[in-house]
Amino acid sequence: MTAKNLQELLDKTGNIVELLRNSQLGAYIYPVVPAEFSNWRREVIAWRETAVLFDQSHHMVNLFISGPDALKLISDTGINSVANFEVNMAKQFVPVSPEGYVIGDGILFREAEEEFTFVGRAPVANYLLWKGSKGYNVDIRLDQRSPMRPYGKAVKRELWRFQIQGPNAWAILEKLHGGKLEQLKFFRMSWMNIAGERVRTLRHGMAGMPGLEIWGPYETYEKVREAILEAGREFGLEPCGSRAYSSNTLESGWIPSPLPAVYTSPGLREYREWLPVDGYEATNALAGSFVSDNIEDYYLNPWELGYGNFIKFDHDFVGADALREMAENKDRFRRKVTLAWNAEDLGKILASLADPEGPGYQFFDVPNANYGSSNYDKVIDANGKVVGLSLFTGYSANERCGLSLATVDPDVPIGAEVKVVWGEPDGGTKKLTVQPHEQIEVRAIVSPAPYAKVVREQYQPGWRSTGF
Repeated sequence: MTAKNLQELLDKTGNIVELLRNSQLGAYIYPVVPAEFSNWRREVIAWRETAVLFDQSHHMVNLFISGPDALKLISDTGINSVANFEVNMAKQFVPVSPEGYVIGDGILFREAEEEFTFVGRAPVANYLLWKGSKGYNVDIRLDQRSPMRPYGKAVKRELWRFQIQGPNAWAILEKLHGGKLEQLKFFRMSWMNIAGERVRTLRHGMAGMPGLEIWGPYETYEKVREAILEAGREFGLEPCGSRAYSSNTLESGWIPSPLPAVYTSPGLREYREWLPVDGYEATNALAGSFVSDNIEDYYLNPWELGYGNFIKFDHDFVGADALREMAENKDRFRRKVTLAWNAEDLGKILASLADPEGPGYQFFDVPNANYGSSNYDKVIDANGKVVGLSLFTGYSANERCGLSLATVDPDVPIGAEVKVVWGEPDGGTKKLTVQPHEQIEVRAIVSPAPYAKVVREQYQPGWRSTGF
């Protein structure tokens, strides 16, 4: 019998880990936006030295939530407090399972008193869509991300979404606006004018530099984009392709794709029966050298991802009781760090491509080396003991270094040398992104997250900065 939902698929398959590790989804694609406009190195360097235009119009879902119970739905599902969640403000929103493990995260915008927009990956949007159907007086509308491979078909979203970031960003923004713009507090929203259009703004810092996220109706996409590029030409503005875009998180410290902790919770069985058999949760490609028979070993709590400061017990929410118990031992949890990969060891991986006689290692693409949707590589100490998990890997053209974002045991200090096990055991899984290979242990130095000094010093404390 063919499975009709995620729960039936799990029941039929039996081994959840094997199901996800051998997913045939392929690589996670940032769709529609060209891979490169100039070259990805130039585009990465631009957000540090001049300015960059990020096009975020296609790779994230938009979930529009409105109605009298909209705030209640958000309060009931998120670890974040809504006590001071004012109109024209945004939050990094994090829901957890009843057991206290992270389902995902994304940005939640409060557009009006009873109007919110969630922007991010599918797991959080799916969870809010399901929870919102359980007796809340809300209207919810999903604007799905663009198809991974449109094959020339027309693509349309409800909104375009750009970011202008870099040391020259503010000069470009004020030129576009035709005058001074108020330098809002972090994650506050306002309006500005571009090419005769009134567009929404959010004070943000994706690349650690001053700038704004802006958005408006998709019908004005071309008009606004062309105006931005024209105004930015004299300031060295570079349009950023999808290849460079994803590597900014290596510098800024956000871990984009933890495995959603929804596969085993008894309290989420009805949710799994609601989720489709071909959705994100069912096809998510789990990759890396860390292998466990227990899917719960892949779940992460908020402290491990750097979200401990978000937890506020001033409201009742799903998972609150579990997090209260966890909080008593929070100093024992792993913590988020950056791992700076040894250049010689990374060079061995890259050189193996041109060595037909030597060992073949799992392909390390640049600047984004991840070959699954959720990536889990073992971090080991000198004795081979697993002391953490490397969760997002690539190369920074600004730092000229291989980097990965990881969560490590509390007794592993900054400056310590560890090893990342790169590649999957037994020659690799059947994923489309994997060919037979050998594993290699890569030396790495435990470093702060964010790795980029400018991000650590300028970001809002408690988001991706030294406030952790």
